[in-house]
Amino acid sequence: MPSRYPINRTQVDPVTNKREYTDDYPDKTLYIPGPTEVRDDVIEAMCEPMFGHRMDRMTDLYTTIVEDTKEFLGTDNEVIVLTGSGTEFWEASTLNLVDENILVPTCGSFSERHANVAERLGKDVDRLEYEWGQAIKPADIRETLEESDNHYDVVATVMNESSTGVRNPIEEIGDVVADYPDTYFVVDAVSSLGGDYVDIDQHNIDVIFASSQKAFAMPPGLAICVVSDDAYERELEKDSASWYGGFQRTIDYYERKGQTHSTPAIPIMLAYRKQMKHMLEEGHDARNERHREMAEYTREWARDHFDMFPEEGYESQTVSCIENTQGIDVAETIDAVSEEYDFVFSNGYGSQLGEQTFRIGHMGEHDRESIEELTDAIEDVAGL
Repeated sequence: MPSRYPINRTQVDPVTNKREYTDDYPDKTLYIPGPTEVRDDVIEAMCEPMFGHRMDRMTDLYTTIVEDTKEFLGTDNEVIVLTGSGTEFWEASTLNLVDENILVPTCGSFSERHANVAERLGKDVDRLEYEWGQAIKPADIRETLEESDNHYDVVATVMNESSTGVRNPIEEIGDVVADYPDTYFVVDAVSSLGGDYVDIDQHNIDVIFASSQKAFAMPPGLAICVVSDDAYERELEKDSASWYGGFQRTIDYYERKGQTHSTPAIPIMLAYRKQMKHMLEEGHDARNERHREMAEYTREWARDHFDMFPEEGYESQTVSCIENTQGIDVAETIDAVSEEYDFVFSNGYGSQLGEQTFRIGHMGEHDRESIEELTDAIEDVAGL
């Protein structure tokens, strides 16, 4: 008989109380690693009257965003857009592709979390561990694949480790994995896809996924995933796979119906449609160049006043992680910039880097001029 009393599921005393949401918050310009700034017309696109997710109108909407995404990314692979976080595809790609062994190079919080997810799913995880701030090296991947006694179903790599500001060389890693045709290559590009160009089809990337609220500059709530034919076929061979994020289920349903298999967040997909038209108008190459200019400016500014935390030559194009060599009070500076300028940037990630670093997200709809406004504010508040 079920207990009438709640089960104490953790050893942590609950401390969260209700805090009533109000309508009088000041607007802040976001320079964090996501969510980022969203165009007004993209926000307004969410305000259309509601319609049914099995109506022809939904087919028009969903086929538009899927095909526009393929065009923008320049891929012939299949595209899935689901309601959820990009995190969904940590789970789905592991369930869909891994029978037993997965190799996860770890160089920061999010690559480590990917490994943790695979362990929670019962997979045997081998970590190729790097110090935080260091980048994953393709030669190390090759050596591990060549010398390990295990056969790895998947190599899973983060493209943009936003906790440390490292941009891993996934193109070269993909070229290495291509030499092992029974091993699939999965890339977490949550905080970079759409703001850092990658040729998906050219570099043997079987699965690459992102979240709408990062470099795509849309509201949170959608996960975007690109899936190769090989990855699709691999799932067909397995006895089990993800239900919600199954490649066969999502792709087959799209091919039959032009819709999602489950009820989607229709307003956010309306926003996606509007923003993707902007992205197509700008073009992938031009969008990449704008992000490159923002990143180069931010690095130059950081080295004038502080230093960069990532290994040189592997700095992110969408998130700069800056080493606090001047010993400023990071939390106090963030609060003061928010209060005086209504700009919000980010502290270092977690207990390891909280005051040792701070992070500037230069992604989405920002440009060099708007990043300069933030760095001027930081200089003013910190007395640099």
